[in-house]
Amino acid sequence: MNDLIDKPTCNCGVFGIFGSSDAALNTYYGLHSLQHRGQEAAGIVTANDTNGKVYFSMHKGFGLVSEVFQGSDVFEKNLFGTSAIGHNRYSTTGSSTSVKNVQPFMVKYRNGNLAIAHNGNLTNAGKIREHLVKEGSIFQTSSDTEVILHLIAKSRLDNQVDQIIEALSKVEGAYSIVILTDDKVIAARDPQGFRPLCIGKLNGSYIATSETCALDINGAEYIRDVEPGELIVINQNTIEKGEIESYRIPSKNNFKKHCVFEYIYFSRPDSRIYGTNVDKMRRKLGKVLAENHPVYDKDGEKVIVISVPDSSNTAAIGYQNQLEKLGIPSKLEIGLIRSHYIGRTFILPGQKKREIGVRIKFNTVKGVLENRTIVLIDDSIVRGTTSKQLVNLIREANPKEIHLRISSPPIHYPCFYGMDFPSKGELIANKFPNSIEDIGAHLGVDSLEYLTIDEMLSAMVDHSKDDFCTACFSGNYPISVNKSFDKEEYDN
Repeated sequence: MNDLIDKPTCNCGVFGIFGSSDAALNTYYGLHSLQHRGQEAAGIVTANDTNGKVYFSMHKGFGLVSEVFQGSDVFEKNLFGTSAIGHNRYSTTGSSTSVKNVQPFMVKYRNGNLAIAHNGNLTNAGKIREHLVKEGSIFQTSSDTEVILHLIAKSRLDNQVDQIIEALSKVEGAYSIVILTDDKVIAARDPQGFRPLCIGKLNGSYIATSETCALDINGAEYIRDVEPGELIVINQNTIEKGEIESYRIPSKNNFKKHCVFEYIYFSRPDSRIYGTNVDKMRRKLGKVLAENHPVYDKDGEKVIVISVPDSSNTAAIGYQNQLEKLGIPSKLEIGLIRSHYIGRTFILPGQKKREIGVRIKFNTVKGVLENRTIVLIDDSIVRGTTSKQLVNLIREANPKEIHLRISSPPIHYPCFYGMDFPSKGELIANKFPNSIEDIGAHLGVDSLEYLTIDEMLSAMVDHSKDDFCTACFSGNYPISVNKSFDKEEYDN
């Protein structure tokens, strides 16, 4: 199945709710809507107040959300309470084979129960971990998230919120987190705002989650984003008075650097992140792509624009709409059909493995493609293996020409803030560093063009171009990376 994966892999999704009689179910539905952010594992922790004593219950495991929480008895017999947090996981740090690394993490310390779910990567986690181990801390996982728990537990401050703020002031990198305590849900976002995090309201209860689609599935109202460098507290006072406590996390790096890939690929198009609808941004990316990299049919016929479903659908709409405005005859068509029924454990046995390749996932609509000039829109190219197979598949439908247009720049560098790329040497842009034409020739297309970094940033309407991290394209890392941070994994 891994042979069919050729995209940057997303980080994680988090969800927290306080004050709901259906807290576990709300979290389950929220995680289901965030499934695109992590398909490796999932977990939920609930807080249940019984006769004045708070008990935490947890259920987590490997698999999709529907698999981990299969059977209603999971909720009826285990996950009780009016507050909960949940997590979808794709590992970017820590072993992907140990259930100990599946979040949320749960501990009990001097101030009570504590559970945490984290989206992002801490760039100085290795250095902090080494220091904590020398002081006697015993780590149960290989995840960077556990560092935060140890920092909280070791704080000499008395107030729990102060302990958490102090801990977060010591870590660097990307974090959008939800924390469950005996009497509150806390949500926080790193000072750069690398990853999205928003607040919603549902029938008197309050939610903090990665994307607004997790609010929509619960019928909740979007209130606002958690601001970069903000920590919020949702407790009984919030329920009674509608007041969310807000604090600032001290930081020497007070500037925004949102992950631009959230708009390009990661987030669902029906979500609102960083204050703007994802669908709007992807249409704009497609528009800018058409303005700068149009395609004409040599015989004056209509150009057929198709997407690589599903993540490129919206950009393809923007591209074709702009071609029409430019006076270039074109038509948006469905030229590729994607199968949505491939299980996570699908295998390609025997000698047919190489032959069948991308056909397991895609098939062409031959009547749309035959004898036409095709513009294939995709959001990114990582290794290029799937792109090459897709082009071969489309060639079998006898198109006149195939032109590949990418709504992002070439990926040259690893990400240390929550995305998982292959090693630098596996990135196709580094295999053919001399020219984009060489990449296109390798993929078998008549032409290949990407957005430049400046073109991409020009599409980020409602934002300053300085608001975005472009490290995977440019190599300009806004936050320094500790040398012990998975260096071998990314630099080999």
